[in-house]
Amino acid sequence: MYKPAITGTGVFTPETVITNAELVDAFNAYADKWNAEHAEAIAAGEVEAKEHSSEDFIVKASGIEQRYVLDKTGVLDPEVMHPLLRQRSDEEPGVMAEMAVDACRKALAQAGKTAADVDAVICAASNLERAYPAVAIEIQDLLGIKGFAFDMNVACSSATFGIQAAADMIRSGSIRSAIVVNPEICSAHLEWRDRDCHFIFGDVATAVLIERSEDATGPYFEIKSTRCATEFSNNIRNNNGFLRRSRPDGMKDRRDMQFMQNGRKVFKEVLPMVSQHIADHMADEGIEAADLKRLWLHQANKTMNDFIGRKVLGRDPEPGEQPNILQDYANTSSAGSIIAFSKYSNDMEDGDKGVICSFGAGYSVGSVIVERHG
Repeated sequence: MYKPAITGTGVFTPETVITNAELVDAFNAYADKWNAEHAEAIAAGEVEAKEHSSEDFIVKASGIEQRYVLDKTGVLDPEVMHPLLRQRSDEEPGVMAEMAVDACRKALAQAGKTAADVDAVICAASNLERAYPAVAIEIQDLLGIKGFAFDMNVACSSATFGIQAAADMIRSGSIRSAIVVNPEICSAHLEWRDRDCHFIFGDVATAVLIERSEDATGPYFEIKSTRCATEFSNNIRNNNGFLRRSRPDGMKDRRDMQFMQNGRKVFKEVLPMVSQHIADHMADEGIEAADLKRLWLHQANKTMNDFIGRKVLGRDPEPGEQPNILQDYANTSSAGSIIAFSKYSNDMEDGDKGVICSFGAGYSVGSVIVERHG
C-alpha cells in the first residue's frame, strides 16, 4: 500500500469582482421594475411585492462581502440578471476547461512537477459544462497528460469525493498521481432575481496534485484517511444544470430550474450530520480535537462554519484555526474548502494535522484528514 499525499495546490481567480453594494443596487433596481410592472396585482393582493436587499442583510445572512465572477455585465443588468458567457465553438477550449487548466498548472508548479508526472485527471464540480465528452478529458488534452480522465459530480462535496477517489487509486498502486480539479461557475446556475439567495455564489477553479508520498520533491500533506457519506434530500436542488439558457415558452420563468435551497431545513439537518461525520472520522483514526491544527471547511455560510468548528473542537475556534474565505470569494461550491486549504496551510509545521471537509446537496459530506511533512 502506498501513501497518498497532496503535493501542490492551485487556485484560478477571475479578474472581475461584484461587491455587495453593486449587487444590491442591481437587485433593487430589478425589484422596483418588477413591482411597477405588477402594481395592480400587488394592490389587489394577488402577488407580494419584492423586498429590497441590503448590504447588512447579505453580511448578516452569510458573511459574504464580495464575489469573483466570470461576467458581471449581465448579472448587474436588471433586464438580464445572469452572466453573459459567450457560446464557444466546438474547436475552442470550453470555459470550464480553460479555468481548470490555469489552476492545474499552478498546482503542478507548486509541486515541482510537469504533465508527464500525472497519470489521471478527475474533474469534480457541482455543475458541468456539458454531458460529454468529459470536461476532464478536455483538461487532460490541454495539459498534455497521458493516462485517463473522468468527470464526477457530488455537488458541493465534489472536491473531497474526488480526493478520496484519487487517494484510493494511489494507495492501491493503480496510478502514481492524479490531479483533482474543481472548476466552479456558480454564477451561471444562481437565480440572481431571488432575494433569499442572490448573494450566495461566486466563480473559481481549484486543483490539487495527489501523488505517492515517496515521489514528493518538497513539503507535502499526507492523506491519512478519507471518509464520504450521502443522504438524499431535495432541500438543495437544481433541475436545469449548468447554464441558464433560453427555454420553450412557459418554461423560461420556472424558478425550480435554477439553484434552490430551503435554508432553514439545510441548516437544521446538515450541521448535525457534518459535525458528527467529522467527529466519528477523527475518533476512528484516534485523533483528538487537541491534535488538530486546522479545519478547512466548506465555504457556504460563516454561521454554519462557526457552529461546526465549535462542535468539532469543543470550544470556539481560535483565529486561524478555521479560516474563512467567504468574505472574499462567497460560496464557490466544491472549491471553497480547497481555496481555504491552499491559502491557509503554508504555516503548518511537520506533524501538524488538519481536516478538509466539504458538504452540501445530496446531502453529501466528505472529510480528508491530512498531516504535514517537511
